[in-house]
Amino acid sequence: MSAPGSAPGTLPAAGGGQRGGAALVAAGVLLSRVFGLIRNRLLGHYLGTSDAGDAFNAAIRIPNVLQNLFGEGVLSASFIPTYSKLLAEGDEAEAGRVAGAVGTLLALTSAVLVLVGVVCTPYLVALIAPGFTGEKRALTVQLVQVMFPGVGLLVLSAWALGVLNSHRRFFLPYVSPVAMNIVMIATLLTFGPSFGVNAGGQAGLAVILAWASVVGSAAQLLVQLPTVLRIERRLRFAPDTSNGHVRVVLRQFAPVFVGRGVVQISAYMDNLLASLVSAGAVSVLSYAQVITMLPVSLFGMSVSAAELPAMSGTVGSDDEVARVLRRRLSDGLHRIAFYVIPSAMAFVAIGDILGATLYQSGRFGRADVVWMWGVLAGAGVGLLAGTLGRLYASTWYALRNTRTPLRFAMVRVSLGLTLGAVASLWLPGVIGVDPKWGVAGLTAASGVAAWVECLLLRRSLVPRIGDVGVDRPYQGRLWGAALAAALVAWAVKFALGVSHPFTLGIIALPLYGAVYLAVTASMRIPEAAAMGARVRRVIGGR
Repeated sequence: MSAPGSAPGTLPAAGGGQRGGAALVAAGVLLSRVFGLIRNRLLGHYLGTSDAGDAFNAAIRIPNVLQNLFGEGVLSASFIPTYSKLLAEGDEAEAGRVAGAVGTLLALTSAVLVLVGVVCTPYLVALIAPGFTGEKRALTVQLVQVMFPGVGLLVLSAWALGVLNSHRRFFLPYVSPVAMNIVMIATLLTFGPSFGVNAGGQAGLAVILAWASVVGSAAQLLVQLPTVLRIERRLRFAPDTSNGHVRVVLRQFAPVFVGRGVVQISAYMDNLLASLVSAGAVSVLSYAQVITMLPVSLFGMSVSAAELPAMSGTVGSDDEVARVLRRRLSDGLHRIAFYVIPSAMAFVAIGDILGATLYQSGRFGRADVVWMWGVLAGAGVGLLAGTLGRLYASTWYALRNTRTPLRFAMVRVSLGLTLGAVASLWLPGVIGVDPKWGVAGLTAASGVAAWVECLLLRRSLVPRIGDVGVDRPYQGRLWGAALAAALVAWAVKFALGVSHPFTLGIIALPLYGAVYLAVTASMRIPEAAAMGARVRRVIGGR
């Protein structure tokens, strides 16, 4: 399997093209997440862990779940491999027909989904947040119904992402959520000061913000469409299910859809269990997940998104396929580990500094920060496994196999739900801690399940391409460097205290990163040298 323009079975310049693609994805995701953090900081400031905050954070999960079911993850596994292969073979006319047909079918499906969703919202809320009653439940139902039209727009936005990624346009689709976040930030800044002062006003602010999310969904799609239409001039919008390549996409779509559905059931259950843990648990879990998704998106998603089109669009014998996939996979796994290991250490060791810097304001106080720290520490358990698992799954997708990742996703979800229920609802009482800490047990249980899935995915690839993983000595050096950085951050916290969280954060967090980079560079780790060179270029203005 070789990239276009390469000799069969060879890897282009240490994956240079895909490293550049991953950097563009990471840059887009970083900007998107920064704006998302600003949005959530304002949300925490005005709504905190109030009933309105719980309602909004629970409500927005339903559109997010459905977007994930029909959107980016499913399309990455089903549409991009087929579409990228057609482009690599030079069959642009057929590629345009396939892209248009898939876009049309998604639009029709999304329209039906929105109509059914609005009608069935009361039942969906009962499933996702059974612990909500009275006005809190009624507000959640209202918010979900308002948000549902945005689901269809976000699914089409994910289709645009698939087209752009296949053409190696990585930055725009991943930065496009900034448009949505800007709309929601502007809404919070405009209405938050007057509406966020009492319970009634907070409910009104949540409704206004729900409408803003729909407007933002439209903005996210619209910023991508001009480029999609420019680079894919042969689009033919028609629900053509007779086309052989479209049928391949649909066949691949089904198992991935089921697999994503299984994973989204897990997301539903996490929210359900959190609603039963205590008041405010849904909000704390949601605020924490914005932070935990940052390294997953920046490093796991960026590498996987850049590698999938390259893996999918190459040709060669089975041995050549295995050789190139093995080298790409190893390179990607080591890059992911370099960035995710210090992220996991930060969640466990200095999660309070992270939480305070990003959220401590207004109605979100120090006690909420410490509570969130527990949730972040739990998430740190499986952070590395979750990000590595994305690349292992993408390797199977590039091999046109979507069923193997499905089986292991089902194992992960089943195990995670069982352990999550025990850790969130039963364990706190047994060990004699406040029941609210059950939400931290919930994220830790999900982490254990992620490790099981990751190991199963790795072992399943051995017969096809050989055993590929992150070397243990390499991991050990990274964990040691991250621990040294955490000790320095702790020293800063002891010196400054926690009474000025933002000041603490702007000193301790950059120092944490600098120490990690310095220690890994002293160990002559290649990723550290590459990162140092990029930093020097930025500082030097080149």
